[in-house]
Formats: sequence, structure tokens, C-alpha cells
Amino acid sequence: MQARAPLMIEHRLIERMLSIINRELKLVEQTKAIDPLFVDLAVDFIRTYADRTHHGKEEGILFRKLEKRNLTNADRQVMHELIEEHAFGRKTTKALVNANVQYRKGNDSALASVAAQLHTLVEFYPKHIEKEDKVFFPASRSYMTEEEDQIMLAEFMEFDRKMIHEKYNALVQSLEHE
Repeated sequence: MQARAPLMIEHRLIERMLSIINRELKLVEQTKAIDPLFVDLAVDFIRTYADRTHHGKEEGILFRKLEKRNLTNADRQVMHELIEEHAFGRKTTKALVNANVQYRKGNDSALASVAAQLHTLVEFYPKHIEKEDKVFFPASRSYMTEEEDQIMLAEFMEFDRKMIHEKYNALVQSLEHE
């Protein structure tokens, strides 16, 4: 298996979650309401799985290795665009959290912002994923030997193994400080 395979498999799960979010957005149009707990679950998925786990491997392992390589200007530009897109996803998710807090407090006008942020994520991620799957991942493969690719795959697996422990260690620490 090539190192990009787990990243592409993760993309498929992210796409499935986006479909669920999109389905929820259609309900918002009909009911003029949203379950704040659903938004919390969507945020947790985006922050933990899409950003911390998936983007963590991309930025912390793949991009870090490629930054040291002699990438073409075009490939380097795409990599930097992807990093900026990751930051955009984080910013949008933060705005979603803030809007959901306001909605949960009874501010009905915040529903429009919750829906807008969710819609932004549903529109943003498929284009981002396509750029990675069809443009950057195939191009990036040419900068590594088979051995280097397998070493990176092992790093991805080790990253995933530690991820759940990091998440729940941070949860306990935050609860201890409340």
C-alpha cells in the first residue's frame, strides 16, 4: 500500500460525513431549526478526524517531508494552497462553534450563521479533497522512493495509534482545570 492510500480512504469517510451534514442542512431549510448536538458532533468530527487526524498527517508528516524536497514551483504552490485551505477549514469550524453557542443560548438569528458555516464546509471540502486526490498526491509520489513511501506509511500508522490517546488526555486535562 502506498502512503497516500490511507489519506484517500480518510477522504471517503469525510465525504460521507459531508453528505450527512448536507442532509441536515436540507432539514434546516424545512424546519427552520437545527439540533445543536448534531452541530457538536459535526464539529467534533471535523476537528478530530478531518483536521487533527487527517490534516495532521498531511501537514505534520507528508508536507514536512516534501518541504525539504526540490518540488517544482507548481507543486510547492499547490502544497501551500492546501495548507491555507486547512487553515480556512479551521477558521470556518471556529465560526461554526461560535454560531452554535449563540443558537444554543436562544439566539434564533444565529441559525443562519450555523447553516452558512455548515454550507461553507460542505462546499469547501469536496474541492479540497479533489485537489489532493487528483493533483497533489499523485505529483507528490514522484518525490519519494518506494522505501521512503513505506517509512511514511508507517509514520501515518503510528500517528493514528497515538491520536485517540491525545484526544482523551486533552479532554481529561481540560475537565480537571474547570
